[in-house]
Amino acid sequence: APVHWRVLPPLLEPTALPAGTEPLSHFVKAPAALARRLSQVGVVADERAGRDLSIRLAPGQRLVSRAGAMWRWDGFTVAVDAATAAATRLSQRKRLQELSGELAKAEARVDEARDRFEHKKTAAEAAAAREKTAQETLRQAFADLGGARDAHAQLAQQATAVASRRAALTEAAERLQADLVEAEAQATAAEEAQADLADPDSGRAALSAQHALVAKRRAALTARQSESDRLTREAEARGRRSAEIAAGRDSWKRRTDSAARQLTELEERRLAAEAEPRRAADRLAKGERRLAEADKSLKSIEAELAAAREERVRHEAVVAQAESSREAVAERSAERLGCPPAEALTHAGVKPDDQLPELEAVERRLEQLIRERENMGAVNLRAEQEATEVREKTEVLQSEHDDLVQAIARLRRGIAELDREGRERLLASYDTVNRHFQELFVRLFGGGRAHLRLTEAEDPLDAGLEIMASPPGKRLQVISLLSGGEQALAAIALIFAVFLTNPAPVCVLDEVDAPLDDANVDRFCALLEEIAHHSKTRFLLVTHHRMTMARMDRLFGVTMPERGVSQLVSVDLQGAERLSESA
Repeated sequence: APVHWRVLPPLLEPTALPAGTEPLSHFVKAPAALARRLSQVGVVADERAGRDLSIRLAPGQRLVSRAGAMWRWDGFTVAVDAATAAATRLSQRKRLQELSGELAKAEARVDEARDRFEHKKTAAEAAAAREKTAQETLRQAFADLGGARDAHAQLAQQATAVASRRAALTEAAERLQADLVEAEAQATAAEEAQADLADPDSGRAALSAQHALVAKRRAALTARQSESDRLTREAEARGRRSAEIAAGRDSWKRRTDSAARQLTELEERRLAAEAEPRRAADRLAKGERRLAEADKSLKSIEAELAAAREERVRHEAVVAQAESSREAVAERSAERLGCPPAEALTHAGVKPDDQLPELEAVERRLEQLIRERENMGAVNLRAEQEATEVREKTEVLQSEHDDLVQAIARLRRGIAELDREGRERLLASYDTVNRHFQELFVRLFGGGRAHLRLTEAEDPLDAGLEIMASPPGKRLQVISLLSGGEQALAAIALIFAVFLTNPAPVCVLDEVDAPLDDANVDRFCALLEEIAHHSKTRFLLVTHHRMTMARMDRLFGVTMPERGVSQLVSVDLQGAERLSESA
């Protein structure tokens, strides 16, 4: 390492510590490299002893107390409550350990909150799926209820007609029965009159006449009886039909009641399903708030940790700089004097008790000696090592340069390959869309011609696109010169051409038939039905045109039964058509 401790033998003539002190090496276990340092540090009992003995310290020695005070030979003193770098590092290390523990707990809380969030999110999604299923079942139940109501109304109308017909037949049967009773009474009266006649011969003629009249009336009565029987049978048949209708009506009523109960149950399930997402949303909101609080606490802890790390790095940098300066001074002393700083006075022939020369005189002497040495010229002993390092750095840079050149070449080849494939795909798609566009344009306009054209660049990837169209009776021109309805039809042809090339599951068209007349709307709807039949695309049209709405499978509208209250209304035209045919 550039800065390190070397293991040196014990001092040849170590300076004894003041009496009444003990070396710090008796209290501290340390590597051998610190033996010299610890042998010159004495431990005193209290601060008073430290102040008294500090004036007897030799150069390089220092005293420390058990409470943490320090006295150095040069007069530098550190009180017990002073914030030293070592104490600061220890405090920071302790704070770092505490923050690490808090960070681990915060991360655990964050993970727990995230798990709860995922759980609540899954529960909310499941509740939403159940609500969607319930809503679909509710819509189906409403549709079945509407069909049942329509069937019930139709059966009720048929039952009313049958009841009216039955009442008419009953009235006719009653009239016939009255006629029959009257005829029987007349026949009885005739027989009684015949019995009262005295002359049989004269009475025979009258009797024959009466017999003829009776036979005539009996024939009429038989005919009326037959008619009455027929009407009775019809009335019975009507009655049975009415009973069947009543039974069907009861059945439909039961089905209506069952549908109503099912609707009530579905409504309760829907309310429960709506309540569950709300509760899940509340729990999710609580979890998010706790997560936000944990994140806030985590950010605060991270900020404190970052500040502590910066402070620690700053102090370590100061310590490293001081150590580096000390080592640099030691190295300069070793280079210039050939001995460490502690032995400089000995090599200079200055005894510990001698008075040191004046600093200015020493500095002038040092400057004079430095000028003399510089006049002699300097020898760079590290020139060969520096040349080797420069050569190694040059080789590394050359290798990195070669790698970059190869990477650039590979990147350019990849870009060229992507451009080539993009051009091929673009041209293939362009040809397919152009072919479909030409066919659909002729179908929508009932003639004419049109095509797509790439413009402004030879490269298809940079080219623009123009739509050239020629409706029947007009010259070929760009689409911007056509009328609004013609532009709309051409745009519809282009949209459908793209869908025929690459079908999508859903297509939404918003008021595309607004600028079209009735004939063009009919062509548009026919083409739309054909594309929807041959492809899997489902088209959603926003329109107000009556012809377009009449050609759709299902209509959705918004009504306002009350002020400020909107309601969605849907009509299944195919189902209504089937119901009308069955009726």
